[in-house]
Amino acid sequence: MNAPLELEPGPRPPRVSVSLFWRTFFLLILLLVGSTLGWYQLFRTLEYEPRVIDNSRQIASLVNLSRAALIHSDAIARVSLIKTLAEQEKVRILPREPGDRFEPFALNELEQGMSRELQTRLGPGTVVARNVNGEDGLWVGFSIEGDSYWLLMDRSRVGALVGGPTWLLWLATIGALSLVGAAILARLINQPLRQLSLAAARVREGDYLRHRLDEGALSSEIREVNIGFNRMAEQLSKIEQERAEMLAGISHDLRTPLARLRLETEMSVPDAEAREHMAADISQVDTIISKFLDYARPDHIALETMPLAEVVKASVLPFTGREDMQVQVTIPPEYRVVGDEIELSRVLSNLLENARRYGQSNDGVTRVRIAATLQDNWVVLRVRDHGPGVPAEQLADLTRPFYRGDSARTSASGAGLGLAIVVKMVENMGGTLQLVNSPSGGLMAVIRLTRG
Repeated sequence: MNAPLELEPGPRPPRVSVSLFWRTFFLLILLLVGSTLGWYQLFRTLEYEPRVIDNSRQIASLVNLSRAALIHSDAIARVSLIKTLAEQEKVRILPREPGDRFEPFALNELEQGMSRELQTRLGPGTVVARNVNGEDGLWVGFSIEGDSYWLLMDRSRVGALVGGPTWLLWLATIGALSLVGAAILARLINQPLRQLSLAAARVREGDYLRHRLDEGALSSEIREVNIGFNRMAEQLSKIEQERAEMLAGISHDLRTPLARLRLETEMSVPDAEAREHMAADISQVDTIISKFLDYARPDHIALETMPLAEVVKASVLPFTGREDMQVQVTIPPEYRVVGDEIELSRVLSNLLENARRYGQSNDGVTRVRIAATLQDNWVVLRVRDHGPGVPAEQLADLTRPFYRGDSARTSASGAGLGLAIVVKMVENMGGTLQLVNSPSGGLMAVIRLTRG
């Protein structure tokens, strides 16, 4: 009975990143907010507070005039004066009783400043209130020849300075315009870089000429970058075409003499054992050439959703008839992955062939177990043998092209490209491959493919 597969640590969570658009947007917002606060403070220093002080002076003058008029008028004229002030100036003069309840006019810094200014001008006994006996307004308490009075004014005299809906509306309008302007500026800055990013992604996928950048951009720096990128893409396309033609020529020029050499060897060498060894060497050279061509070929593949179990069983089939190899597959039939069927088959064939060569148990039989599990948006496919494994310090190097270790597992019987080709094919399908040693022995390849 095979031991259960060990679970290796999952991939690290991705770093939280912010796109260039939002980073530029937030920086512009901070700049605009800081600038607005600076202008607001300047306005407050040069305009806002002086106007409040001036308004306090006008109120103090009104109180002093009212007090002087009341002092120098007789009883009949005083009644007429109070009535005229109430009708024409909206100013009421009321007697101040000892039991009056009032709230100080000091809700914010500006109201406190106005109260201090009025007390300085009218005397220390002056009371400034915002509400007296439940009635709102601007109340100023003063004394005349021992008698106390309230002078009541409409708060609109200072409302435009202290606050109000008009001021809030202006702030909201400025804030909305700042947001729109910051978004437009961020988009203008980000758009060329986004186009460059898309074009670079196309080039990385091997599509060199379809996504050309605008060479008539208004900005000279962006125009020069776009022109340079387009020329680079054209040169890469030319190099890729020449490489494909060269590989095709190498394949033809090398395999034709190899085929003739094989035929001549089989016909001319009388010793059967020598003939067999020579044919094996020729086959190995042909295999190495195929590996070179596989590694250097373009990466154009068509991704589609496919049943994983069917692809694995088809790939395992050529190995199941071998006496020196046993393969166990444990994959639920409903698992589906996004990939290329041919590429995935070649990945599994390479891994199984690698296990057949280097993953033998002590009895000379290679036992491989293939299983799959689900992990978030991934299907994790594990291919494990029960061989000697690989030294931990060599694990990271196994997938490097042309690397061969010192152990029997990485002996120099090939081109050193098998696992490098496997990694390349898995990455072309949008997946990842990791090689780990199983704690109970053997090497395990962990392949993550997008869940279909």
